[in-house]
Amino acid sequence: MEDRTRLLGAVGLTVAMFLLVQLGALALVEPFQRAGYQQVENPSDPTNSLLYVGAVLVLTAAMLAIIKLDVQWLLRGGIILTSGLLSWYVFSVVMPAGLAVTVDGAAVNVLAIGAALAVSVALLVHPEWYVIDATGVIIGAGAAGLFGISFGLLPAILLLGVLAIYDAISVYGTEHMLTLASGVMDLKIPVVFVVPMTLSYSYLDAGDDSDGDDDGPADTESSVDDAEDAVANPDGADADHPEAERPDITDRDAIFIGLGDAVMPTVMVASAAFFAEAEPLVSGIALNLPALTSLLGTMAGLLVLLWMVLKGRAHAGLPLLNGGAIGGYLIGALASGLTLTQALGL
Repeated sequence: MEDRTRLLGAVGLTVAMFLLVQLGALALVEPFQRAGYQQVENPSDPTNSLLYVGAVLVLTAAMLAIIKLDVQWLLRGGIILTSGLLSWYVFSVVMPAGLAVTVDGAAVNVLAIGAALAVSVALLVHPEWYVIDATGVIIGAGAAGLFGISFGLLPAILLLGVLAIYDAISVYGTEHMLTLASGVMDLKIPVVFVVPMTLSYSYLDAGDDSDGDDDGPADTESSVDDAEDAVANPDGADADHPEAERPDITDRDAIFIGLGDAVMPTVMVASAAFFAEAEPLVSGIALNLPALTSLLGTMAGLLVLLWMVLKGRAHAGLPLLNGGAIGGYLIGALASGLTLTQALGL
């Protein structure tokens, strides 16, 4: 009974964080657009997706090189600075500009800058799991909102499709994403959601052991030790029964889910809300039927993913999550009266 309660609590917290990222992105779509934060001149250009995928590959290679050269402080500093910047984007459109000051003719929101600095300082001095998770929700919603208004329907579908394939290859094939996840564990940075399985869990105290308890994050969902057990089958485990050597998920104090697994499907949700020609469902938030069904598709993919992960094996998250987001979007777009050509942004 206690184990079931812990598992249900972990699942509930994970679903809640994903939902907060998605609802946050939807709430930010219109403010970001009014603030002029669209990142590209032509959001309908499908080559935008290829450029972003290329940037992901370059960034991944750079992160792996940093880890290999043992200069992880560069990565930690870069992520903290990026988190502060993304937080500023979010706070600048949600916080009142009553304390704005003028710099070179432009108004600067002092409250937004102060809040963004507070996020960076918290990550620097006290990166406990709740600080990591709260930051992840803020910057995840911000990143998804920015990309959502910058990638039209076709570019968003292409982006999610290519990244889903890449994620599967990097986890099940080359396994370099597992290496990357293992390398960033001790850095205590918001590239993962930390889902504690016990109330006493401390992320600050985890990560220094090598006994495989709970201190290696998964590329997406479980621990690196679990992932290596599942993929590489070490220690002479029976290839026909690898689960005999795999630690039970209930023996761990936390599971880890990549922040990108929440952000990327949410790009589809935000893009659908911004670009799909469908009537809004709720006043004051960019939510139409295609965006709602894309959100529900993501949640369905997440629940299937968690069901698989709680069996104790690491899995690539984006094939299920992005697939759910795209499939849900298409169902909602067609149900709202769009033709398939319109739904695909052609």
